[in-house]
Amino acid sequence: MDIESILNKYKELGYNKKSLDKIKQAYDYALEKHKGKYRKTGEEFLSHPVSVAKILADINVDDTTIVAALIHETISESDATKEEIEKLFGHDVAVIVDNLTKINKLKLNDNSESSSLYLRKVLVGLSEDARVLIIKLADRLHNMRTLYSLTEEKQKQKAMETMNVLIPIAHRLGINSIKSELEDLCLKYSKPDVYNSILEKLDGTREELNHVLNEMIESVSDILNSAGIKFTIKGRVKSVHSIYTKLSTGRKWNDIYDILAMRAIVETVSDCYLAAGLIHSKYRPIPKRFKDYIAVPKANMYQSLHTSVFGIDGHIFEIQLRTKEMDEIAENGIASHWSYKEHISGNIKNLMDQKLEMYKNIIDSYKEDVNDEVFRQAMEDEILSDLIYVFTPKGDVMELPIESTPLDFAYRIHTDVGEHTVGALVNDNIVTLDYKLQDGDIVKIKTDNSSTPNKDWLNIVKTTQAKNKIKSYFSKIEKEKYIESGKNLLEKEIRKQNLSIKEVLSKENIDKLCNDLKVKDLEEIYFNIGSLRYTATYIINLIHEDKRLVQDILLDKVLNTKNNVTNYKNDIIVDGCDNILVNIADCCHPVKGDDIIGYITKGNGITIHKKTCNNIKDIKERLIDVKWNTESEGTYLSKLKITTTEIKNNLVDIVTIASQKNISITSINEFEKDNITGYNISIRVKDSNSLDNFIESIRILPFVIKVELIN
Repeated sequence: MDIESILNKYKELGYNKKSLDKIKQAYDYALEKHKGKYRKTGEEFLSHPVSVAKILADINVDDTTIVAALIHETISESDATKEEIEKLFGHDVAVIVDNLTKINKLKLNDNSESSSLYLRKVLVGLSEDARVLIIKLADRLHNMRTLYSLTEEKQKQKAMETMNVLIPIAHRLGINSIKSELEDLCLKYSKPDVYNSILEKLDGTREELNHVLNEMIESVSDILNSAGIKFTIKGRVKSVHSIYTKLSTGRKWNDIYDILAMRAIVETVSDCYLAAGLIHSKYRPIPKRFKDYIAVPKANMYQSLHTSVFGIDGHIFEIQLRTKEMDEIAENGIASHWSYKEHISGNIKNLMDQKLEMYKNIIDSYKEDVNDEVFRQAMEDEILSDLIYVFTPKGDVMELPIESTPLDFAYRIHTDVGEHTVGALVNDNIVTLDYKLQDGDIVKIKTDNSSTPNKDWLNIVKTTQAKNKIKSYFSKIEKEKYIESGKNLLEKEIRKQNLSIKEVLSKENIDKLCNDLKVKDLEEIYFNIGSLRYTATYIINLIHEDKRLVQDILLDKVLNTKNNVTNYKNDIIVDGCDNILVNIADCCHPVKGDDIIGYITKGNGITIHKKTCNNIKDIKERLIDVKWNTESEGTYLSKLKITTTEIKNNLVDIVTIASQKNISITSINEFEKDNITGYNISIRVKDSNSLDNFIESIRILPFVIKVELIN
């Protein structure tokens, strides 16, 4: 099943025997795991992973990607486990296969933007290694090639999902060879009448077009040969989807002249420009159709010279001129990163590294709890939007989203450059730090080692990377201030009580404090005092226990000062103890609006429980009255168990409802038992009303059997 051709290809690419043996081992493993299984097309199941690997081999991915592709269905379609794969094939392969298994469980159920957005979020969120996305694209391409085996409804659904989600990702990653075929296949199944109409018209003129194309190839070859330029050349009639795009803008079939395309691959960049000049000297170029994507690459790293000329018999030909390296990048994009990274020139390698870093920044930032609107905006701004290319004074290329500023540029160079930025020159002109950079700008950053970031910068920068770096800087500064403040407050209180700082803060006492407060070191104790979670007096009492247990001291404080404090900072109001540490109990997860009660713990402040919580129902002591702060705007963790029917892929509906109700989902774990599929999900809600409303909306979904709160 093409495994020999794959092995021969990687032998020609220079991979050693160890790599080739690993590829063969992966094939044998897949053969064993998929034995006796068949696809809906009637083919052996093994034909699918091998075909995916063949598609990837054609775009020269690295050996790790090929190994992962060959076994990418083994976890979902057999008894294979991530642990077994890691033992046999290594950590990278195991992570890639595991992530692909998770991605393949999710599909779009409708054409709504929220569903499409969520799948994009999952794709990016699970794809910490971009090779996951590359294999997913090849997996989808082979499935689209065999889509005829599905019902018409499922064909259209797959085509819609591919157009909305996967083609934009293929475009951004620059994998043109896969993107182009996916576009044609999507058109074939989503609009079969249009597709067949264009195909029929092309077939009717194909003989004539091929004849003219061959004549033009021969003519251009003569031009290049006479100039001593070494080259390879090929021509084609443009794709059905490309013609459809032109027709959809209102152009008539007879008005589309530029459906013939040629590509000449030469040895050097200078040969590209020389060849363009020679071709223009014989064939008249069409004004404004000459594009120099070598000097300024496209957003997906594409480099080439484009020109359109009036050629043989008056036909218009689009001619592309590029080097072998440019052709590799143009067709295979970031898929070339691993195999060719040692051979790719500086600017393009730099762009590839930046693109991978861009994905990493998005992933890292949105592992945290954010709502769908925030994520959607980040996706549009950085992953799906048009990008600009700006240059350092030395000519290095930086890829940035549209509307980026010199500060984004500075942080893209290095964190230190960003933090010490004081000004910027764009094209030798002084600009403000909120200046919107334009494609092709040359940017020089002025720095001063004594300068530091300004919080207003968060309103200026566009990129997630810059925002995260600025937030990180101020978090570190604020933490240092709290630590210094806490240290001063504690030492002042020690002196006030005529105690010895050295004795109070002995190693034995510090160890006791860390153990009682469940913190790691003295600095964290200082931080808690400085941020007003504990008072200095409380800490000293905790050390000496004031001849009583700490919880007794706290209880006295609450009872003796009840109703005296009104300036509350916490979500929970404990009369007399505004600055004490308050924790929400993990056992019952109360949310605002629930009836609650406080329990004074030993060395860990006050824990808030629901009054109905089983863990406190038999407790009579150390319970205090508490209440919700109606002015707070926090969100609260709640956990649900949703049991559904055996129908798969219901998760997107659940997430869509959460998005509509502005409820953040922080984690999802799927489980299957006795033909029942279910989800344990963690969410953050504003109050009990919003939680009840969400539960009721989920409960009425046709596939939902039961919704339970997990305590």
